[in-house]
Order: sequence, then structure tokens, then C-alpha cells
Amino acid sequence: MIRSTFLRSFSVVLAAAVLSSCTDSAFRSPTDPADAAVTAAAVSSLKGNNNSLQLSALWWDKNLKGGTQVSKTIDASGGVISMPGTGLTIVFPQGAVSAPIKITVTSDEKYVAYKMEPSGTKFLKDVTVTQLLGFTKLDSSPLRNQIFAAYIADDHLKLSGKVPVLEIEPSTTVMSPRTGLPEAQIWVIRHFSRYMLASG
Repeated sequence: MIRSTFLRSFSVVLAAAVLSSCTDSAFRSPTDPADAAVTAAAVSSLKGNNNSLQLSALWWDKNLKGGTQVSKTIDASGGVISMPGTGLTIVFPQGAVSAPIKITVTSDEKYVAYKMEPSGTKFLKDVTVTQLLGFTKLDSSPLRNQIFAAYIADDHLKLSGKVPVLEIEPSTTVMSPRTGLPEAQIWVIRHFSRYMLASG
């Protein structure tokens, strides 16, 4: 119980620290034009002959038996949802929703992917999602391929192998200024559905 509480608190503090320690030299907004240009070029190179985009989902560092789920009501004043067991934090700014709404986020067991409900919910302002990479197979590893935050239209689609994705969300990878290794992926969303972190 004490260990669980400590891990939960540590994860939230770590996510906040990653966000607050990001300087201009280490981090640009996911909507920065420079990041958008890099992402557009990378996405173009990944498209097949039929112009469809298929990516491979990142794996968790260890399987999450049955996945993890959190729920919280967010209102017009905004709020934060965190999932300490996976390193996920979602920040809803003031005015992102006009009325209270119960948000439920469920992680996949094997892959760095989340189902966010109610599916189809649209936000009035950008919602920022942060995934700490220490919970993934990328932990303490150099970045070999660009990481993408991908929107999957089908909630029941299996994530093994190459997965067809509907769109890539504006995102950026936060690198540790101390080690040069990837620490977190930050992206923005304007609607709820299923998202995964992936690479080509």
C-alpha cells in the first residue's frame, strides 16, 4: 500500500518535473512549425504505395495484466488525469470542455496505447498528453526511429505488427539534457478515441 502510494506520487511528480524542466533548447511545443515539418516529412516517407500509413506500436517495459484504467470528471475549469502505473498524464486547460464530463482512460496490456472515452468527445482547446518513456521498451535506450503519437480509428484493432493509423498528432520527444536519451513524448489532441505511440 505504501509502495503503491509512493509510486503513484512519484509518477505524477516526475511528469510535472519533465514538463516544467523543458527549456527551449530541449523542448518545443508539439505544434511548433519546425516539429510539424519534420513530422510531415517522416510521415510522407512511411506511406506505402496506396498512400496508407502503417506504424508499429511501442511496447511496455512489462505487460500490464488486464491493462490499467482511471476515470475522473473534468469540468470547464480544466484538470489533470494521471495514470501513475504507465507514466501517462493528460492536462485539460480551462475551457477545454463547456460542461462536466466523466473521462475514462484505459491502457493496453502490451502496447503503449490508450482507449480514451467517451469516444468521439471533441475539445474546445488543445489537450496535452505526456507519456514518460521510462515505462516503455525505450527506457534508457538511444532513439533509433522517430516516435509518433498515432490516432487509431478502430477501438478493437489488434496492435501487433504494422497497424494502419488514421492520423499522426502533433508531438515532440523530450530528450534528457543530462544523458541525451528520450524521456517523454508530448502530444496534443482535440478529440478522444484510441491513441498509440509508434515508430516506422
